[in-house]
Amino acid sequence: MNYLNDEIVYGKNPVLELLKSGKPVNKVLIQSEGPNGRNQEIIALLHEKSIPYQFVDRQTLDRITDRERHQGMLAYIAAREYSSIDDILALAEERQEDPFILMLDEIEDPHNLGALLRTVDAVGAHGVIIPKRRSVALTGTVAKTSAGAVEYVRVARVSNLVQALQELKKRGCWVSGAEAGGRGAFEADLTGARVIVIGSEGKGISRLLREKCDEIVSLPMKGQVTSLNASVAGSVMLYEVLRQRISSTSQKV
Repeated sequence: MNYLNDEIVYGKNPVLELLKSGKPVNKVLIQSEGPNGRNQEIIALLHEKSIPYQFVDRQTLDRITDRERHQGMLAYIAAREYSSIDDILALAEERQEDPFILMLDEIEDPHNLGALLRTVDAVGAHGVIIPKRRSVALTGTVAKTSAGAVEYVRVARVSNLVQALQELKKRGCWVSGAEAGGRGAFEADLTGARVIVIGSEGKGISRLLREKCDEIVSLPMKGQVTSLNASVAGSVMLYEVLRQRISSTSQKV
């Protein structure tokens, strides 16, 4: 199999072999062609497996592969296999705990995702939900930044975050979006079945997703800078949920 590095496979047959193997794939890039091009078998397989793909020009593929013989196609390999929302909820049930889930809205920096996976593991949350498009996937950089946490945290990759949120609400989860202008996070009740939503580095939580949140909570900001890095804000929120869970459990004993 033709490997450019530990994240990319290139060449039509190697990519086809990779897809048929069932190994996790983040995305496939295909050289632009007409509707009756030679890649219909691979495109059909991508649809069947719900793997994102994108048509690009030859120059883009040349640049990524350093002009290796890519045959008009390359695939980005995932650092590990993705889970489903059911897998995440099953883990909560297995531990006999209320679901504790982090949802990330279009986080594009792999270092932010890796750092958040590390925190998710540290606080004992049950999993992370990310979108298939306009978001960093489980790349080698994410795996490295997570310091191994990628092997232990269940990550679900969904086509539509709003629909995923609606499903979680139907299954008893309360949704708290972390963004400026909301109720103070340290005064809010973050116990019980909980989804914490963190927005993208630049735009925050998208409007449609924000409207589906049950509440908006904010971290206090006492300095001159008015925002925090997504991984920092997410980590503080996750630890506040853990603190309240520990406090709630202690009061029941």
